[in-house]
Amino acid sequence: GDTASMSVLGALLLRRGDLDGAETYLRAATAEGDRAAANNLGVLLHQRGYADEAAGWWRIAAVAGSAAAAHALGRHFRERGDEPGAEYWLRQSAEQGHALGAYALADLLEHRGDSGAERWLRQSAEQGHREAAYRLARALDRQAVGDTSDAFGPGRGAGPNTLGGTAGVLGDLGPGVPKKREGPATGRGEAEQWYRQAAARGHRRAALHLGAILERRGEQKEAGRWYLTAAKEGEPRAACALGFLLRDAGDEESAAVWWLRAAQEGDGNAANALGALHAARGEQQTAERWYRAAMDAGDVNGAYNLGLLCAAQDRVAQAEQWYRRAAYAGHREAANALAVLLLQAGDASGAEPWFSKAAEAGSVDAAFNLGILHAGRDEDGAALGWYQRAAAAGHTDAALQVGMALLRDGEEREAERHLRCAAGGG
Repeated sequence: GDTASMSVLGALLLRRGDLDGAETYLRAATAEGDRAAANNLGVLLHQRGYADEAAGWWRIAAVAGSAAAAHALGRHFRERGDEPGAEYWLRQSAEQGHALGAYALADLLEHRGDSGAERWLRQSAEQGHREAAYRLARALDRQAVGDTSDAFGPGRGAGPNTLGGTAGVLGDLGPGVPKKREGPATGRGEAEQWYRQAAARGHRRAALHLGAILERRGEQKEAGRWYLTAAKEGEPRAACALGFLLRDAGDEESAAVWWLRAAQEGDGNAANALGALHAARGEQQTAERWYRAAMDAGDVNGAYNLGLLCAAQDRVAQAEQWYRRAAYAGHREAANALAVLLLQAGDASGAEPWFSKAAEAGSVDAAFNLGILHAGRDEDGAALGWYQRAAAAGHTDAALQVGMALLRDGEEREAERHLRCAAGGG
């Protein structure tokens, strides 16, 4: 029969899963030197578990100029740990313009930290490979902000100071409510373009990151559309982010629906948000359940909020337990809250290290509290230093203390500036 017809028919049967029927035609076409048939025969044999025999046919096809076979052969070598062999064949495929070959080569190079990966990611992305487009966008993001992680920063998250309800010496220990935070500066133009291309092709994480960029830019409506797209595709972080957008728009009930969906898929931030929502409604048991779920999902805010919840109910021992757990995990406001409890229990020496850790991590309340601690010991110089640090970050009570100290020293003009700051923020 006609070689080309046998090759095409074999490929058709292979796609249908008729391996026996396909093999007959593919072997016949291969015997006539058809390289596409040799490649597809390799695919068929690989599906049957004959990896080495498959590689033999891929080599024949690749030497004859098949980019698809070179790609398959490169992957075969990589699976066996032969990186030089893998790179050789993947490069052969990529240099012929094969999108999958370019992507696989980029993945290999990126895995070993080779800066040449970006070129091949770009080539693959330009040919419509959605995962390449997404990874290229991520690479451009990392270059822009010096970030080597794949962390998602959609404007809200589970960072060490995500929640309000700070536990200052004179402060309220009521349950916190999630606040917005600034994520990595991912709004670079080219990265956004590639996120958009990948998202348009159905890449849910690209849609998530695109939504984050748009939200940070204030384009809430379009951000919501992309979050919704990603959430419907099963991306829990997008469902969580959509919940925050809806809450900010005043639709708390719809927000809760999306948070619930995300939390049920293991998103700790969403579980934490549900906990805060129920705590604000006075539904303490439900709040506690969701805070525990957040903690179990790895969100340190869950432990911190459990501490706040227990403290509000005068369950001091349990509050200390949860604060301590969150503080050891690096939560700065939990460290401050733990120090407050220790100080209230008369353990100033135990409190001071936690205040210091919290303040060094950026807790403004902890800096102010250290000022109070030093002032109580008549260590005025050290107290003023911490008050100044807190005042510079906008703490009005600290600004008042700095202003009063300056007045005592006769520096009226500088004192007035701090007192105005204190009065303006009160």
